[in-house]
Amino acid sequence: MTCTFFGHRNTRSDDVREPLKELLADLIENRNVTEFYVGSEGGFDRAVRSVLKELKNKYPHIRYNAVLAYLPRSNDEYSDYSDTIYPEGLEKVPPRFAISKRNEWMVNHSDMVITCIAYKFGGAAKYADYAKRKNKEVINLYDTYRFKSKA
Repeated sequence: MTCTFFGHRNTRSDDVREPLKELLADLIENRNVTEFYVGSEGGFDRAVRSVLKELKNKYPHIRYNAVLAYLPRSNDEYSDYSDTIYPEGLEKVPPRFAISKRNEWMVNHSDMVITCIAYKFGGAAKYADYAKRKNKEVINLYDTYRFKSKA
């Protein structure tokens, strides 16, 4: 089973790291989720990638890739591209549409979507709605995290 992620660019890694790690461990152990696609922009993407890298040590059978919207440039923030992929055909998409096309690719190649969405507008919300229209299971980590923090 394959999972992808969408969240707000300004998400703080410290805020989501532990609930994300708990949720992903549960999905790996109990739902047979073994493949993950994550974006390469913003705080939520960085948190997901970091947690997946850590979980790979405990669950060596899982695979994860940061899905790039643009071909790498020499001044990019990443120095190691070993865990990245660039979807075929994206090189023909105008740069202003690259993230949208990459996000559609991620939803279309996944069975479920994990989000971290606090408000119902913006790109993360748009692709959560797109995933629902494609009949993908969508779990909003923000709702789970807020629920836990009230306990």
